[in-house]
Amino acid sequence: MTDSQEKRPLGAAGWIATLAGSGRMGQAPGTIGSAEACIIAYFLPAQVMPWAILAAILVGTWASGAHARALGQSDPGEVIVDELAGQWIALAGHMVSRASAGWLIPCLALFRLFDILKPWPVNKLEKLPGGVGIMADDLLASVEANLCLVAFRYFFQGQSGTGLLTWFL
Repeated sequence: MTDSQEKRPLGAAGWIATLAGSGRMGQAPGTIGSAEACIIAYFLPAQVMPWAILAAILVGTWASGAHARALGQSDPGEVIVDELAGQWIALAGHMVSRASAGWLIPCLALFRLFDILKPWPVNKLEKLPGGVGIMADDLLASVEANLCLVAFRYFFQGQSGTGLLTWFL
């Protein structure tokens, strides 16, 4: 990041897209955004999480696209609202109360792994234009991470009905 970008004041879209500027805090902004999402999720009631995810996706798509256009970049590293939405989807159904906070670290690790490696078809989605492309690859990476943890819990712990499946079954 250049000094001019760091000193540029953030508008509403930039403030949302960078999670109040924390995307500008240096190295590994995606991991910073994911960690922030985990902290917020710890305090967010489970009943609110689906609505928070929907809001993060809708507002995040607009904000990330607008901020990327303002910077003249296709997917600026400082945009981390996609990590917020993605991390929350990775956590969906696994972290249902503070008592299940032990799933925060595995969900964080799996989401970051899928987000960084971008296995097919995640890598195809990042080529979509604007805010849709910025958000879409992280959203699919988070679904893959969530379902991977569902499979782990089913096969190794005998737990069914976890993860995103709890919202649809």
